[in-house]
Amino acid sequence: MTFTHLDSAGHARMVDVTEKTPTVRSATAAGFVHCSPGVVAALRDGSTPKGDVLAVARIAGIAGAKRCAELLPLAHVIGVHGAVVELDVTDAGVAVSATVRTADRTGVEMEALTAVTVAALAIVDMVKGLDKHTWIGEVRLEAKTGGRSGEWRRSS
Repeated sequence: MTFTHLDSAGHARMVDVTEKTPTVRSATAAGFVHCSPGVVAALRDGSTPKGDVLAVARIAGIAGAKRCAELLPLAHVIGVHGAVVELDVTDAGVAVSATVRTADRTGVEMEALTAVTVAALAIVDMVKGLDKHTWIGEVRLEAKTGGRSGEWRRSS
């Protein structure tokens, strides 16, 4: 078996994408922040002590997408040309989704997953004073487009 991120001596390496042609690519990821009924009520009525949780989470998610390569050592630095973070407060917590777009040589799946995770972390940080039991789950890639492998969507 050949590993793309290991050289012939077994050392970690970044895959060289220099010769690849930039193409339009996108990826969407999702996750969920599980919250108590009290936290959900505070989110809905805007009474969280630290301020506008959802606004902070949106900005944090976008920043996370843009800084993905700083966190993942073998990820490429790519141009994030668009990033949208959507948050939906439900009775069980906050559904988080992010779509990231680029016109570059490699995909933005990791950027979308990072956006969701960082947005979710920001929510936990903003509400931890209300309930330390808040937790993050179900983070997953939902879809991607572009590149050699084309379109992919989660089937379940």
